[in-house]
Amino acid sequence: MYQRGFTLLEMMISLFIGVLILGGVMFTYIGMKVTTKDTMTIGELQETGRLAINIMQRDIEQVGFWGTFYEDSFAAKNTETLSAPGGDCFEGVNNGSFPDFSSGSNFRSIYAKKADSGTELNCVKNPIKGSDILQIKFLQGKQIIIEPGNNNTQDDENYFIAEQEKAQYVRGIIAPGTLNVSATVWPYSHHVYYLAKQTYKVNNKSLTVPALMRSRLVNDAMKTETIMEGVENMRFVFGLDTTGDNRVDTYRSINDMTPSDWETRRRILTVQMFLLIRALQPDAGLKVKNQTYTLGEDANKRELKFTDNFRRTVFTTTIRLNNVGGNSWRI
Repeated sequence: MYQRGFTLLEMMISLFIGVLILGGVMFTYIGMKVTTKDTMTIGELQETGRLAINIMQRDIEQVGFWGTFYEDSFAAKNTETLSAPGGDCFEGVNNGSFPDFSSGSNFRSIYAKKADSGTELNCVKNPIKGSDILQIKFLQGKQIIIEPGNNNTQDDENYFIAEQEKAQYVRGIIAPGTLNVSATVWPYSHHVYYLAKQTYKVNNKSLTVPALMRSRLVNDAMKTETIMEGVENMRFVFGLDTTGDNRVDTYRSINDMTPSDWETRRRILTVQMFLLIRALQPDAGLKVKNQTYTLGEDANKRELKFTDNFRRTVFTTTIRLNNVGGNSWRI
């Protein structure tokens, strides 16, 4: 039987068609791979920004809440305080973990500054220069029940015992019999949020990334911990009530804040927060090299320019201090 094979021309046409099909498949694969990588990076930025804001917002919202203690200030006549812990975070007068009655000024429950040196607030080491630092003291929002057989206090925690006209800072286990009938007990916190660079080992290579850090009061010392990698810059703008009508009538950046602004308990009503979030690793396929990001729209807005291959995005939110101002809180 006679069998006929393929001619050279037919082979060449077949190879050409095969190359076109293979090229199409490869092009689709590469495109899907790039798209997947971009999607993962964008998702990483979104998740980092969302979590960082949620963590800080939960704390900031508690500023100004002092349980059932209703006095406008802490003084020797109405407050029992504790001595400053080791490595305390402070700057200026009456700005440590606990009230200082010798200072002659009101206790600051919220304070912020811009990082300019290698050590800030006596406790922050090597912050990212040009970023803001936020210091807050507050009560966690769940009252502690103390009764025989149900004592939820711990040796290494700090607490705030509140009565209508009396306050007491204590540390350790609180015995039920020592409390007055009207007293309420709350966990007390002192947190300082700032940015610093952290170095990790990834596949035997050193990777240095910016990170959101926190120093917090634990027992009788300040403890530093990493909260979230990828936060590259941070800025705050404060909404103030300067007329006493429980409305925000002016917005001020850190540069414009005065000691009186920090020390007047009912003045700061909102905190506007801006976060610049950066991917942890560079993207060689990023085409835009001249990137400009703006934190804020006020006269002191912060403009940041980059020429590298990192993807970035800006997150912003306004947090109101629910326990500051009058009962009919409004802007």
